[in-house]
Amino acid sequence: MTTTPLLNPSSPPPPPPRFSEIAALIDTGSYTKEVRRVARAVRLTVGLRRKLTASVLSSFLLGDEHDMEVDTASSVAQASSKHLSAELEIYCYFIVLLFLVDQNKYNEAKACSSASIARFKNLNRRTIDVIASRLYFYYSLSYEQTGDLAEIRRFSSSSTFNYIVHLVMLAGTFSHCIILQPFAMMSWETLLNLLLRNYLHYNLYDQAEKLRSKAPRFEAHSNQQFCRYLFYLGKIRTIQLEYTDAKESLLQAARKAPIAAIGFRIQCNKWAILVRLLLGEIPERSIFTHKGMDKALKPYFELTNAVRIGDLDLFRTVQEKFSDTFAQDRTHNLIVRLRHNVIRTGLRNISISYSRISLPDVAKKLRLNSENPVADAESIVAKAIRDGAIDATIDHRNGYMVSKETGDIYSTNEPQTAFNSRIAFLPTRTRRKRAMRRGERGSSKRKSWLSIWLRKTMMISRERSSVRTLFLAAHNLTFLLCPSF
Repeated sequence: MTTTPLLNPSSPPPPPPRFSEIAALIDTGSYTKEVRRVARAVRLTVGLRRKLTASVLSSFLLGDEHDMEVDTASSVAQASSKHLSAELEIYCYFIVLLFLVDQNKYNEAKACSSASIARFKNLNRRTIDVIASRLYFYYSLSYEQTGDLAEIRRFSSSSTFNYIVHLVMLAGTFSHCIILQPFAMMSWETLLNLLLRNYLHYNLYDQAEKLRSKAPRFEAHSNQQFCRYLFYLGKIRTIQLEYTDAKESLLQAARKAPIAAIGFRIQCNKWAILVRLLLGEIPERSIFTHKGMDKALKPYFELTNAVRIGDLDLFRTVQEKFSDTFAQDRTHNLIVRLRHNVIRTGLRNISISYSRISLPDVAKKLRLNSENPVADAESIVAKAIRDGAIDATIDHRNGYMVSKETGDIYSTNEPQTAFNSRIAFLPTRTRRKRAMRRGERGSSKRKSWLSIWLRKTMMISRERSSVRTLFLAAHNLTFLLCPSF
């Protein structure tokens, strides 16, 4: 009879078998130089992230030298596990970094990520690219959470930051003459997004645009990285006053983002709302009522309401009420730009409501609180007339704004012309649909006729055994099918 030895309660529990399988998968990928195995190991690790505790982590790291040879599933991994591979070493850095980030120990995570990057900078292996991209991400995150993100750019020319820029520029230089593997491109996309995030964090939009313009084209091998790239591109375009391109990038990023990434979608919608307001558009109310977004978008809903009404006093109230929120979102500068849109909307409402109104009353209704509101109102009205925002004139002698009378549009021929164009389109559409149906029937008849004719011609040629008959048949068939030949 055999007895089972009791486990020492002070010793840490053995690691779950899945982590041993992941280590074996990395060893196999290192030996066979298959990047897909390492990528699969990283995906499995992300799935087991919640099970990563201090006891499991210590057991896994301390058991590598003794138990890894037993846990491996293939003979290749057993042979390679005697010596710790570089991929497995970097993977150990990765899981330790995951644990520290989940425990909000960002100072320790910063030291761990810096040590890991210093280690694999001297390794030139494509099998490490997948893990390296994750390490770079958490490297930037740990510095950002500790408020030391600028330290990455304050090192000397041989620093990690310049090394990352060198990698991105190197990929841009050789991307046209070599074909990079998808996993290498994913790592490059991660590095580019981290660089853009670093620049935009400190409002260095010019440097971010220079880097983006010199970098190779974003091929979107990862949907998450592509969404981040579109968001950063939209922010750059917004600051550069290219609102149309910014709107397209931000809306595309919000649509492509995963449903679970609620925070990222909120940020995209915040910037997209402001860009649409700057373009003179009013966002739909349904945008502010999405599940999980209504509370975060409430300040922007009230801001949109103030812009829609054209009430400058309400706009100031909303701006002061949610000043902390706008400062935290870093959208305060964009909201300052909206003041001109609010004034123009209010002026348009005034010109529609009054056929003639004095300039002091215009300044009073617009709630201009400047030192000389009448002069400011006159300049605002003159600029709006020049831009075509309102159809009015200024009586400088009497100090009035005179709106041009809008006649009854139904007394003109415009409604008749509009309805006529719509009615004329209906028979055209009907004729096109009939032509498409007739074309299909005609083509089938033509094919059946050609098949019958060809069958009869072949029968005649067989009876006569004449090469000339076959040649004439082929010539006639070519002429029927291709008249221009």
